[in-house]
Amino acid sequence: MNPQSILTLFDDNALRAMGPLLALAAGALLVLLAGIVPILGSARGLIVMATLGVTAALQIDHWRDPIGPVLDATYMADKGTAAFGLMFVAATLLAWLYSVHYYKEDRPFQGEHDFLMLVTPLGMTMMAGAQDLLVFFVGLEVLSIPLYALAAFRRNRLRSVEAGMKYFLLGAFAAAFFLYGAGLIYMASGSVTFSDLRGAATHSPLFQAGVALVMASVFFKVSVFPFHLWVPDVYEGSPTPVTALMATGTKAAAFAFLLNAAFLIPPVQSTLVVAIAVITMAVGNLGALMQKDVKRMLAYSGIAHAGTILLVLAGYMNGDILRGAAFDAAVFYLGAYVFTAAGAFGLLAVLEQSDHPVTTFESLKGLAQRRPYVAAAMTLFMLSLGGIPATGGFLGKWFVFSVSYRSGFVAATILGALLSVVGMAYYLRVIVAMYMQPESKDAGPREAQAPGLPMACATAVCVVFVIAMGVMPNLFLDRLP
Repeated sequence: MNPQSILTLFDDNALRAMGPLLALAAGALLVLLAGIVPILGSARGLIVMATLGVTAALQIDHWRDPIGPVLDATYMADKGTAAFGLMFVAATLLAWLYSVHYYKEDRPFQGEHDFLMLVTPLGMTMMAGAQDLLVFFVGLEVLSIPLYALAAFRRNRLRSVEAGMKYFLLGAFAAAFFLYGAGLIYMASGSVTFSDLRGAATHSPLFQAGVALVMASVFFKVSVFPFHLWVPDVYEGSPTPVTALMATGTKAAAFAFLLNAAFLIPPVQSTLVVAIAVITMAVGNLGALMQKDVKRMLAYSGIAHAGTILLVLAGYMNGDILRGAAFDAAVFYLGAYVFTAAGAFGLLAVLEQSDHPVTTFESLKGLAQRRPYVAAAMTLFMLSLGGIPATGGFLGKWFVFSVSYRSGFVAATILGALLSVVGMAYYLRVIVAMYMQPESKDAGPREAQAPGLPMACATAVCVVFVIAMGVMPNLFLDRLP
């Protein structure tokens, strides 16, 4: 391809479609310059918020006026990509707000932290809009490399360095699987672009081997069985705001790609996908029951939720009739999970930076007396994660199980519902510890440092969205593509 033909790809539609990506890239560069330009340094927080605000406005414009495929049909700027893009902006903004007053000894490196955080939604957006395996891989690496650094950001803490190293090593293996799988798909079909692959012969063993490797790589990011073993250690060791971003935005971006690439998996394999989903839910819920640390418990909870969303993929593969309902269920579930999980991890960050920086169940005893507002918000998030009515988590599970049932997976739907009941056991442990158990003698000093304004605002936003999605779902469902 000569330079002139490359320039023809970047027409007005393509430049407009790239608007959110360019805004994030420009904002990230300004944050980087803020470290050496004194005038910009004092306005770094405003730059981060302005960048995310402009990106959200551009995504809303794409939602109202979809563009379609651009760059030789390798990227899609439609309502679906815009919906996921708004989700990524929300996840990044919440994680950043919780990080503003979180770091103490690492505060001199806050600029680098903010730069890395702004780069991650750029990769997420590329993953959601990718219509080509190589475009997705570029987005995957743009997301993953900053997360490796963010996981190990607290360099003076062994667990943080260990988390970054584990995430990097396993992520490198997953990237190798993806590239090798994409190479096999190219050998079998002559292309890696979805528009070409839809009409390709997908039944050859070489093609199916490539698809299996690609899906294994994406399942690593989604953290489903058997690619979930990295989650507890990495989530526990990473800084809690970073964990919030991993648990929400990364999961949503990977599922966005899975929905786009679902046609690569033969419909006959939907039963296998359902089996993986049920096993993932079982592993996540049973593993969470045995945890003594709330952060590790939420990590296993995230595995269980990944298995629940995977049921939607099976319904999405099962024909065109339920495809729209499956997509809506996935977007609603992931949207509710973004605000619920970000709020739960964010409140743990509040506790870590204040009176007693530990996250065990023992440390939560009597929290309702020390921090009544924190305990009340945490209770709401636990009930939403458990799927209690009048919360976004309940309706998200209702829509997912409805799609699964209508797809013919009755047994999987029943098992998923029963496993969700099992999940309530460990969510209720948090509530019981906060409200019904006396404060431990070694819980730390009773003087509680009030959370900063950014943390309080982030928690308020999460609370509002969790309740609104639970009691007024049409506000969101009517606007889905």
